[in-house]
Amino acid sequence: MREPESPTETEPQPDEAPEPRREPVFNLPPVVLAVIGICVTVHLVRVYLLTDDQDFALLVRTAFVPIRYSGRYDLDFYAFSSPFTYAFLHGGAAHLLINMVWLAAFGSPLANRFGALRFALFFAATGLASVALFWALHPLGEMPLVGASGAISGMMGAAARYGFRIDRSSGRAAFAGQPLPIAIVLRSRGVMTFLGVWMVINLATGLLGFAPGIDGQIAWEAHIGGFVAGFFGLRFFDRPMPAE
Repeated sequence: MREPESPTETEPQPDEAPEPRREPVFNLPPVVLAVIGICVTVHLVRVYLLTDDQDFALLVRTAFVPIRYSGRYDLDFYAFSSPFTYAFLHGGAAHLLINMVWLAAFGSPLANRFGALRFALFFAATGLASVALFWALHPLGEMPLVGASGAISGMMGAAARYGFRIDRSSGRAAFAGQPLPIAIVLRSRGVMTFLGVWMVINLATGLLGFAPGIDGQIAWEAHIGGFVAGFFGLRFFDRPMPAE
């Protein structure tokens, strides 16, 4: 009697399931790497190449200073550019490091979903919303506002609309599917717990001013402005997803 042929190595076994595709742990889209690169480069130039006077002149031109819009000064080019350029400056190495870690964590899945252009517009819009609220609460403020925290808070707001869904073992992209309705987000215990803790930390560090390694107070107002813009304005930047 002829023995049955053994299956070749290339033939799939009926009881073998394909391994799920795993999303790389470090998967930074080019647009996120570009933002990180600009922030790091600007900080290194300020620290190692510019004199104190040159750095002050740079801050005056590129940081967001609310009193500039009080009517006491003529509006020049920098008055229109600083609401965007301020996000690329940081108050110190710790401030820069913390923001870049959060940018990589929340910005990467959003950039993969939005695409480079939509992500860049989202970054600019939430950063602008951040300084808008900051200016509304401190119209005569003279201290410069710097940092990407407002735009990153906008990314957290957008992430909340996806329920912070990140499953690296299922083969699905992070923040997959349609954004959750606001009513469902507000009823999600996990999402609301995260947002509550985040809000308390922002208010504590902003009002009490204890943030190790960061010079100056945390602009919690800018964080709230960015978060609200990202949470409610997500659909203006999200790409249409195919029906499942």
